[in-house]
Parts: sequence; structure tokens; C-alpha cells
Amino acid sequence: MTLRFKLFAAFFMFIIFPLLLLGIGAYYYITDTVEKSYAGQTELTLRALRQNVDFVFNEMNKVTDSTIASNALQQLLNQPGYDLNNLSKLDEFKLNGIQSEFRNLLINHPSVKYALMYTRKDGLVIPIYSKDYFEVMSFSALKMQPIYQDVEDQDGQPVWVGPYENPELTGGSSFFTQIRVVKDIGTLQDEGILLVQIKQSGLDEVFRYFRFNQERYNTRFFIVNGSGLILYDSSELINGKEMTQFTRNDSLSGSTYISNRQFFDGEDSIVSSMGLNNEDWRLVSVASWDSLSSEIDLYVRRVTGIVTVSMLLAMVFLMFFVNRIAKTIIRVVRFMRRVEDGELSIRMNVEGKDELHLLGNGLNSLIMRIQHLLGRVKQEQEQKNKAEMLLLQTQIKPHFIFNTLESINVLAVQNEGKKVSQMVLRLANILRISFRSQEEIPLRQEIDHVRSYLEIQSFRFSESFNYSMEISESLLDCRVQKLTLQPLVENCIQHGFEGMEQTGHISIRAESAHGKLFLFVEDNGRGMTTEQLIKLHTLTIEDDSSLLPRNKEEHNPELRGLGIRSVADRIRIQYGTGYGLIICSTWGHGTTIRCTIPMMGLGDINEAKGHAGG
Repeated sequence: MTLRFKLFAAFFMFIIFPLLLLGIGAYYYITDTVEKSYAGQTELTLRALRQNVDFVFNEMNKVTDSTIASNALQQLLNQPGYDLNNLSKLDEFKLNGIQSEFRNLLINHPSVKYALMYTRKDGLVIPIYSKDYFEVMSFSALKMQPIYQDVEDQDGQPVWVGPYENPELTGGSSFFTQIRVVKDIGTLQDEGILLVQIKQSGLDEVFRYFRFNQERYNTRFFIVNGSGLILYDSSELINGKEMTQFTRNDSLSGSTYISNRQFFDGEDSIVSSMGLNNEDWRLVSVASWDSLSSEIDLYVRRVTGIVTVSMLLAMVFLMFFVNRIAKTIIRVVRFMRRVEDGELSIRMNVEGKDELHLLGNGLNSLIMRIQHLLGRVKQEQEQKNKAEMLLLQTQIKPHFIFNTLESINVLAVQNEGKKVSQMVLRLANILRISFRSQEEIPLRQEIDHVRSYLEIQSFRFSESFNYSMEISESLLDCRVQKLTLQPLVENCIQHGFEGMEQTGHISIRAESAHGKLFLFVEDNGRGMTTEQLIKLHTLTIEDDSSLLPRNKEEHNPELRGLGIRSVADRIRIQYGTGYGLIICSTWGHGTTIRCTIPMMGLGDINEAKGHAGG
């Protein structure tokens, strides 16, 4: 996962996502708070509205109470009634007198729209106010209505019938009707049934006041009976319809205050209701949620706009500033990886004057410092390698001279003057090559050096060994370290043929493959045991401390493996650990030494240094 992806993921995980959750949680919290707050306010409103509605009905109850208790009404009960089905017997003058007296009894109350009274003694009707397009129900038909039994059971207390509840009795108008038993004051006997309809002007005035205070919330008020019939709609839109057509019926039961959020007529609303003191009617308030949440929506839109702008600014900051930081850090990491791969010449270009600029400059300074230190280390290593080479050569040169002089001494004692002369010439050839300042010479000269050495040794160990060389002419110009083959051949003579009865044989040959030169020195000597091979191997591993003598025994030139170890260490120092010696030997069957060096011609003098350094 890249740093840039981590920064973007962290930004969205710890900033954007929490803000979204916070916004959603805050919205639902505020919505719930507004709903509860409005429910509390609506409860207070419905309580006040219920008092006013009850006052309108109670006032009419008091009016009819005083009317029923008056002497005039009691005298009116004794007046003959009229059969509305036989109007031919109607005395207009007497009827006008009766109506006039009834109006006076009701004090010409402005809310009274219509009134009539049934007399119980003859079942006739005393009409008070006329009502167009309405046929008054006969007393016998009234007694068949369920409402009649309710009126009887109330024993003089008023019973209210809402509009549209019983249109046969009250007509199809939108008036509330009061029905009550009229008693004789003296005997308390039921003498008639009084039916009074009131205008809605009083209710309209009450609801108009409350509707005016609720206009900003788009609130409607209803009076609904227990079966869900809408008796009164403050907006006069759905009078006489069933409430269940517009909302659930669970808010219309019981007498306690109920408020919940639901759909009304397809619109999200808060429906609240409270029972009235009259009949099984309930006051219902319906407020549009859109009007209630308009302030919330405005607040949400403003906050959303502010948050969106903030997020956009944050994204701009993330894209331009944080992304710049991430890109710079990624560049620093890439440069560091290139430095790890050895590219010390690269430099990082960082613009600006902030901490990123300091970071880039610090990296460049660090690379320069590393490059300088590596240069010093390389220089010191080269000096160390030269010192080690000189040390090894000082170990080899006395060894050669000592053995050769020992052989010349033996010949001189034997008065072999000619052989001494030849050996001196061979020795001069060996010393000429050994003392040459060049570290690398053509293979041709190395072969001449080895041949001179073998000729000297053959004088010393007469007829004890012979040798052969198989070197292709194309390989004679390859460059090798001087004194590479001579120590290996010397090891064969000094240790391989020691104690042998048969004639020893040394074979020297050269091969090339895959850019490498392979030199083989084989003998048919006594070979080496496994323990000797292991010991010799431990002497040729890469261990700088093995290059210096550690005790007096290692100064002995006859010590087995000294020459081999010197050759192996020189090759390792000059060409690297990928080159060196491989020794294969079996006790009693001879030894084979393979020397591996890079194949270089006359123009590749400096290439060897590159092998050792890298």
C-alpha cells in the first residue's frame, strides 16, 4: 500500500466518514427533537383548543338549560302541536305566535340556526325556525332511531349529534345538533324532545384563531367522531369523509393525547389528537412535516453547503499539499533505493524552502557523504591490497631463492660445474621475472618461469620426476599474476613426490570457457588425506587474518600448503571471491589443482581491478 493511498484512505476514514456519520446522526437527532418539541407544543395547543370548543358547546347547553327551565317553555308545551303531514289544519297566525315565543325563549342566540320540539302527549312537532329543503322526521320515526334511546338514557342531559352522523334526523347540513329531553318542572315528567342546531360561526372563530397561529406550520384541525367520521374540517375540504381514507386509525382511539409521525393524504405529517368532553369526539391536528422541517432543511442545506465547501477545500489541500508531501517522500524512498543499488552519482532536485527542501538537501548531503566515505574506503582497500600483495611476494621470493640456492649448493658440492652454470642461468631467469614490478604478466612468461623452475628442480632431484605442458598458442597472451603456477608446481615436488619409488609426473595445461581462464596442475604423487584437504581448505578460505604469520612455524618454507595459500589469497585479493583454487586429491592417487582467473588479453590490464572491487 503506497503512502499516497494511505493518506487518502486516512482522510476519508477519519475525516469524511466521521463527518458523514455525524451529519446523519445530527440530522436524525434534530428531527427527533423537533418532532418531540412540536408534539409538546401541539398538546398545549389542543388542550387550549379543547377548552374553547367545550366552551362553545357548554354555552349552548346553558342556553337550552335556561330555556327549558323557563315558564314560557312550560306553557308552550301545552300549546297544540302540528302534524307536518297535514298542513291544511295549520293556523299561520298561531304558528307565528308560537315561533315568536320560542325565539324569545332562546334569547335570539346568534349561534342558533334551527330549532324544533316534539310534544310527547300527541307526538306532534312544534317548529321554531324554518329550514329549507329539509323534511322533519316524525316523532314515531324518531323513536325508531338509535339516538332516541341515548337521549332517553341521558334523562334531560343534552346529546350532541355531529354533522353527517345522522342526516335523516339533522339534515345534510354541516351543523352540530343538540337533542335533549324536556321535562315538566313541576312533575319532572318527560314532556317533549328539543332539537336545536347551532351555526359553526363560533367554532370557525375558535379554529380561525388557532389556525392563524399555526399558519407557519401549515396545520389543519379536525373534529372526528369515534368511528373516524370527519365532523368538522377547519379547511372545509374533507367534511363528512372517513379519516381512515387519509391516515391510520390508531391516532383516533382513546381519550388521551396521542401524537406520531405518519402520512396524511400522501404527505408526510405529524398527526396529533386529544379527546373532547362531548360524546366520543376527538380533536385532531395535522401538521405538514415539510413546513415543520423547513427550518431544519434550511439549516441542513446551509451546513451541507459549508461542509461541502470545507471538504472541497480539504480535498484541494490534500491534492496539492499533502500529495506534494507524499510525492516528495516517495521520491526520497526511490532515490534511497537507487543509492542502495550503488548509484551514488544521483542528486535529488527539490523546489521550495520548506522542510521538504531541507529533506531533499539532507538526502543529497548524505549521498555525497556516503560517496566520499566509500571513495576513501576503496582507496584504503586498494592500499591494503597492495600491502598484502607485497607481503605475499616477500613470502614467496625468499622461498624460491632458498630452494634454488640449496640445489646449486648440492651441485657445487658434486663438482657439477656445467649444471651449476645452467642452474644459475635458470635462477637468473626466475629472479628476473620475480623481481619485475609488474603484478600481471603474459601466460607465456609465466610458463617460461615455471619451466626454468622445473629445470632447476630436475637438476636437484635427478630423474625423480618429469613434466609435460599443454598450452594452446591462443592462450599464451592471456595475462596472469606472476608466480601463480610456480608455487603449485613446487608443492607437487616438495610434498606430492616425497617418499615415492616410481617416477613422478607433473602435467600443466590451460583451458578457457565463459570468459574465464582455467590452469590445471596435476601430479601422480601420493595425494592427500581427507583431513589434510580439510586443513588446506581452511587455509584458503577468505580470512584476512590468515595472510600474516601467527607463529614461528609458519615461517618454515617447507610448511605444507604455504605456497598454495599464498596463490589463493593473491587471486582473491586481485580478482575477488569468485576466483581462486580448487583442489581435488585422493590418498595414493595424486592431486589436481585448478586455478580460475578472469580471461584478459594484452589490452585488459585494468579490468582485473574492476573484478576485485565489484
